[in-house]
Amino acid sequence: MIFIFTSFGVDAEPEVFVPENLKIKEPTAVTFPKDETGMSTQRTVPPFLGSAYNGFKEALAFKESQGNYFRINTLGYLGKYQFGISTLQLMGVYNASQFLKDPLLQEKAFHANIARNKWILRKDIERFVGKRIRGIEVTESGILAAAHLAGAGNVKKYLRSYGANDVEDAYGTSISEYLEKFSGYDLSKVYALRNARV
Repeated sequence: MIFIFTSFGVDAEPEVFVPENLKIKEPTAVTFPKDETGMSTQRTVPPFLGSAYNGFKEALAFKESQGNYFRINTLGYLGKYQFGISTLQLMGVYNASQFLKDPLLQEKAFHANIARNKWILRKDIERFVGKRIRGIEVTESGILAAAHLAGAGNVKKYLRSYGANDVEDAYGTSISEYLEKFSGYDLSKVYALRNARV
């Protein structure tokens, strides 16, 4: 009996080999169909992860740092989501070096910041979502992305002035750009917290 069973042998799972040139290690340039001028365009785009919270945070992270946890920009903003020191201190993070080395802490800080901004902007979200300001439909996710860019106070001014106070960051990105680019994500699973901390 033992002889019969051992004669069949055991087939090991075949090892899968992926050639080095087919491995994806970073975002890749993708050729898009021709635009209005008849030219093909190339853009680097993140993978689409859906229209819920994960898709929102990864799209925002890609815009901020191309998803790099260890990036520091020319103005000293840190990590995957490009936080300033003063914003981190509001959420209970006081060590920039530790923050930069800790991806889990960065994710917690992002979530806390979104929850805090949702609390600060709760009345404006209720009042403006569904309306159009300068041709842009206002959504909750657009408001929260804009607050990540320019701060909740500046977003309040923008909304209450119906777009007249459109603040730009040091790189020229405006509240209206983020309001439009990050519209339509479902952030209903993020709860507004008054003093959200990590």
